[in-house]
Amino acid sequence: MMKKSLLLAEDDELLASLLNFRLKKGGYDVTHSGDGKQVKEFLAQKMPDIIVSDIMMPYFSGMELIDYVRNELKSNIPIIIISSAGNEENVLNAFELGANDFISKPVSPSELLVRVERELNKN
Repeated sequence: MMKKSLLLAEDDELLASLLNFRLKKGGYDVTHSGDGKQVKEFLAQKMPDIIVSDIMMPYFSGMELIDYVRNELKSNIPIIIISSAGNEENVLNAFELGANDFISKPVSPSELLVRVERELNKN
């Protein structure tokens, strides 16, 4: 079976490496981008099976990313947002823009893996 590809957009290097490690161990082919510019460049080349993104990133926020994927790329690929800004307004905004799930930081790598699998199994 081919590995599912996952784009991890997270500017916190330590958290990114923790999540990256857990997701790879879970059988995913993970591409990590530390900022929104890299994310857009990656998406121009290839569409992953799922995107996990922080809200606050340099150049291009997670909110802008959701909007870009849904409205510019016209894709309904699952998007999971992880953020330390887990206030109600951000959560509602993310869902209104088209996010599939929202996890407040600190995020457990194992919980993220379960949520990624849940989103991918819906389709």
